[in-house]
Amino acid sequence: MSRTAKRWVLAGAAVVVVAIVVAAVVVLRGGGSGEAPAASATSAGDAGDAVTRYLRAWSAGDDAAAAALTDDQAGASAALKAARTSLGAKALTATLTQVKGEMAAIHAKWTLGAGRVWNYDNELRLVHGDAGWKVHFAPSAIHPEFGPGDRFAIRGASAGPAVTDRDGKTLMTWEADGPRAVDPAFAPLVLPGIGRLAAGSGESWSVVLVDAANKVTTLYREGKGQPKALGTSLSSTAQAAAQAAVDTAGAPAMLVAIQPSTGDILAVAQSADVTSGNALTGLYAPGSTFKIATAAAVLEAGAANAGTVLPCPGTVRIGQRTIPNDDEFSLPSLPLHSAFAHSCNTTFAQLASGLPPDALAKAASQFGLNADFEIPGITTEAGKVVPSANAAEQVESAIGQGRVQASPFGLALMAATVAAGKPVTPELVRDRGTSVSTGYDAPPAAVLSALRSMMREVVTGGTATGLAGSGTVSGKTGTAQFGDGSQANGWFAGYRGDLAFSVLLIGANSSKPAVSASGAFLRRL
Repeated sequence: MSRTAKRWVLAGAAVVVVAIVVAAVVVLRGGGSGEAPAASATSAGDAGDAVTRYLRAWSAGDDAAAAALTDDQAGASAALKAARTSLGAKALTATLTQVKGEMAAIHAKWTLGAGRVWNYDNELRLVHGDAGWKVHFAPSAIHPEFGPGDRFAIRGASAGPAVTDRDGKTLMTWEADGPRAVDPAFAPLVLPGIGRLAAGSGESWSVVLVDAANKVTTLYREGKGQPKALGTSLSSTAQAAAQAAVDTAGAPAMLVAIQPSTGDILAVAQSADVTSGNALTGLYAPGSTFKIATAAAVLEAGAANAGTVLPCPGTVRIGQRTIPNDDEFSLPSLPLHSAFAHSCNTTFAQLASGLPPDALAKAASQFGLNADFEIPGITTEAGKVVPSANAAEQVESAIGQGRVQASPFGLALMAATVAAGKPVTPELVRDRGTSVSTGYDAPPAAVLSALRSMMREVVTGGTATGLAGSGTVSGKTGTAQFGDGSQANGWFAGYRGDLAFSVLLIGANSSKPAVSASGAFLRRL
């Protein structure tokens, strides 16, 4: 027998002796105290169960539950979540390999996107206390090289353009820790998501560790070659014009622009003083911009045509609901197209009261407000319009109040549908097509033709004459109360040529500032 083997035999014998002594002490103490014997702190089965529960929660994405099984719940919860987010992980499978004493060997398998899988082995230290076994949490529990202040990043390449606009202008370049915006102020609601797509594109990719001093360590690399830059639908000119318009609007402002012929998203902008919601997903009462849908419902039902002469009193009582015009203005009886141009609430409320309960919801759907899209790089919410539950809801919905909701993105889509004369599918990243979860069909051609004429009159002789000098603009203004009704948002949604857009000013109390911001946007194009 070798010396080494003899030492192992002696060591093993010593361990057996120690184990016998410890067991004897436990038994003697348990029998002499009159108390139930304490659970053995060396139970590998209990330790394995604790680690398994931790790994199961971590794998399921329940970082809070996983953290609760560690000795540093707050630190673990934040670190586990940050690691998952920075990797943009689609899935994680963490499994227990072996428990030996106070150490557990594990295997982690991260799925980071199509065809991208990162595997590695790690060890977790275990601690035992009154509550039983727990995982000792340190950054190295996430990855053996992970330390305090570190973060993961996915790299797709090391140099050159990562993302470009519609004209090939570079918007993001490859840096050590992945795509980085050339101008951090450019499209901040959109560009980060596109950057994450770029990080996951191409033949060559790697997982890197970035420390607090921005030192980069490559943890894993796969493939070779420089990935092709992602092209986008964004227009640098339109985005700059949109951002300047919202920054000088005088109130928290948002603007979304879409090309009707292609569905290309040209610009998404909002001012820094917007404190809640955003231009792509924030849902708000659309006010009288929704009369585009109400007019379509009226025309389709045959309740009136564009030339039908109708009353426009200052207020009207319908059931238990009194509907006023803005500042209770009144006009002599006038054609429907003029009532639309002057935004007569009372006219449209009376017309809507005679429509079926689902008429407005169906009309809204024809403009995409109930559509749902999966657009790579961003999350969007167009709106929500449901059938009216009663007469009061019906008349409120007719003027874009009550339960009717739309986002600036949704109203830009509505305007694009009128301009295009067909359903519009929004697109953002070239070669990464939009998936239509809930599609829609546009209104009949005759209805859209009438709407185009009515929306043009809004600018030539209605509530948006401030845009008369901005080219051939068509659209609809809107003012919508919110909260306790003491404040209102201002809207404009419309189009000029192959450009559709919507503007929202939070708390502007009038549509006029939205019209002014629209003019500022169009003048810069």
